[in-house]
Amino acid sequence: MVRHIRHVLLLTLSAFSLFGHAQAIKVKAFPGASALPLIVGTTQGIYEKHGVKVELLFTQNSQEQRDDLASGAVHIAHAAVDNAVAMVERAKRDVVIVTGGDSSMNEFFVQPDIRSFGDIKGRTVAVDAPNTAYALQAKKILLMNGLKEGVDYKVHPVGGTLLRYRAMRENREYAASMLNPPMSVDAPGAGLRSMGRAVDLLGAYQAGGAFVLRGWAQANAETLERYIAGLIEASRWTVAPENRAAGARLLVERFKIDPKVSERTMEMLSDPKFGLAPDARFDLQGFRNVLALRAEIEGDWGGTPPAPEKYIDLRYYENALKRIAR
Repeated sequence: MVRHIRHVLLLTLSAFSLFGHAQAIKVKAFPGASALPLIVGTTQGIYEKHGVKVELLFTQNSQEQRDDLASGAVHIAHAAVDNAVAMVERAKRDVVIVTGGDSSMNEFFVQPDIRSFGDIKGRTVAVDAPNTAYALQAKKILLMNGLKEGVDYKVHPVGGTLLRYRAMRENREYAASMLNPPMSVDAPGAGLRSMGRAVDLLGAYQAGGAFVLRGWAQANAETLERYIAGLIEASRWTVAPENRAAGARLLVERFKIDPKVSERTMEMLSDPKFGLAPDARFDLQGFRNVLALRAEIEGDWGGTPPAPEKYIDLRYYENALKRIAR
């Protein structure tokens, strides 16, 4: 009996140590539907269940986010993983991608007066950072339709999707941009027209994911694994049919959007091709396409993309899955 009581006390103390003194980490993401699993993880107690306390911050643009990760102001960045590649190749930072997340859920939106891609000639395309991720998607789509940057149109950095959507609504000079939910759901009501979804126009694309400084990951491996375990469970919660109404309410509360827009957004998030990747899984073929697009559009690596293994380390993800399975 004494041994049993001692065992129970030890388990209780261990649980208190894990959940009462959770490891605090700062995470930065873009405001939008792709961030819903992060919001779920922080509001539903999922991260703390796994022994981490997450401070979720939102970024205005990719450059701000990359600078904060490089300086250590935040520990984990959630964004298009092409930003991680840019940090390695352009900023010479030792960054590693540790999870997937989504395919970007992007659509190519244009102003009401544009009836074909040719109508964009001589106009301006709104982007986040001009040499990463969704800007490259836009450039490729336009190139496929006979338009070349700097010759037929120009790009202007505006910021994340929310800022690009606002810019298109307020200034008709911004002829086009890539938008994702919930802004893309609201856009038709504002008169903007979709010219197609990125996954249909370009094929598989590993967009949103988590990336960290490699040194931080090595020094905080257990914390990172616990965080990813929480992310996986939060992703499962987000796409579960029984949580759809609750998820829609979270979108309304956090982003002040119309309830009908949030309901449609939840449907899109549950689409396995277009929405959230099951269990925040990393799409290796989609990432090869990311590298190929950067090589073609930006001319990196002399036009020949490198092996993807240079930029990814999925050991933390695999260990996180094992933690959940215990």
